[in-house]
Amino acid sequence: MRLNLLLASAAALALTASSVQTQAQVQAPPAQAGQPVEVEIDQGVLKPLQIAVVPFTGDHGTDISNVVSGNLRRSGFFEPLDPAGFIETGLTLANAPNFPQWTQIGAQAVLYGAVTPRADNRLDVGFRLYDPYRQCQLVSYQFTATQEQWRRIAHKISDVIYQRMTGEAGFFDSRVLFVSEEGTQLNRINRLTIADQDGFNPTYLTQGDEVIMSPRFSISQPDEITYVALGKDYSRIYLRNLTTGRTESLGEFDGQVLAPRFSNDGNKIAFSIIRNGNTDIYVMDLRSRQLSRLTSDPGIDTSPSFSPDGSQIVFNSDRSGTARLYVMRADGSGQRPISRGGGVYTAPSWSPTGNLIAFTKQGGGRFSTGVMNADGSGERILSSSYFEEGPNWAPNGRYVMFARQTRGGDTRLWTVDLSGRVVAQAGYNGRGTDPAWSPLLDAPPSNIGLGQGADSCPA
Repeated sequence: MRLNLLLASAAALALTASSVQTQAQVQAPPAQAGQPVEVEIDQGVLKPLQIAVVPFTGDHGTDISNVVSGNLRRSGFFEPLDPAGFIETGLTLANAPNFPQWTQIGAQAVLYGAVTPRADNRLDVGFRLYDPYRQCQLVSYQFTATQEQWRRIAHKISDVIYQRMTGEAGFFDSRVLFVSEEGTQLNRINRLTIADQDGFNPTYLTQGDEVIMSPRFSISQPDEITYVALGKDYSRIYLRNLTTGRTESLGEFDGQVLAPRFSNDGNKIAFSIIRNGNTDIYVMDLRSRQLSRLTSDPGIDTSPSFSPDGSQIVFNSDRSGTARLYVMRADGSGQRPISRGGGVYTAPSWSPTGNLIAFTKQGGGRFSTGVMNADGSGERILSSSYFEEGPNWAPNGRYVMFARQTRGGDTRLWTVDLSGRVVAQAGYNGRGTDPAWSPLLDAPPSNIGLGQGADSCPA
């Protein structure tokens, strides 16, 4: 599956301002700092777009351009050129580039910008993107934020560039919730951890005195999360607000609880309860706290995931003797298998676009991350290795994050795109499992200003 580059389309984004918010939590050590980014293109041929990301001028300008370059490179669809090869210098927002000097080095797009301080101590970050071959402007835009939020601005710039060049929504201005691991196998500490999607600003949300499992974001309210905590004599599902820090339990259940997932409207949570040797799926209405049982067969039914419209739930069950994927209506009726191949299917996750379901598959001595259509047809394996599990979708439905372990090595977070060609270790360089990708922290621009500006690229 290929992205269509829209270099020939007209665009000039209207100047706008956006404020962003930060939160203070206990900061985890930045294990990823200074680590190289490795992207493995392992199937077919993918020729990334050659983009020149010129260091922005002003405070944090070079930092911002470096973050943008890293984001675009990790996507697999862009190859930022080495600034040492740039011929033209001194670009300002008041002027267009000298186009022949950029085509001479093979740049298919040129991005540059400036950071300007305001009297209120905030920063204006403006940028322009040009097509040097057609000699016209693709994007101009401006964000405003505090000095501490420069990294957020870099992610938002990356989203605008990605959207402009691919025609799809970006995913860089998002966060990842996961379980980080430290220590030895006999003395292991795991903590609920949140970080920017590129792995920076990791923050511990728990202190390591409980075993944490299955963290998930609410799609409708990204500041709300859920997870399972196991203690010496209890298992609990917690709800936590990331802004206020308020944490509450869903209550005590007769049995061990597993794998909670929000419905997309945020009003319900589906999860499993192990009770009397049987594992079934339940749904709780968070407004009334009413609990409904959806499955009742003798098998192990777990890992429920709502469809985006909330009408269906995909889950895995071994009721046929081998773990397979099943779909049912949100009230538990109409249960039917959808996985059709051999092997063991687990950990289904419904795409935010609604048309695909990601899963983990075990077979032939290997574990794989794959996707299938919502009716079970069109199964495709995106990644295979010694061990991997727990796929979860990027907010644009283009990438899947999962945990991968090498033989004898540590478990780390990885991503793969829907083509299966771009497989990369995620930005966080520490040990981690159970990733969950947040929605975009802010809504993407509703109007990217197509056709505005005297030098806009013609349609």
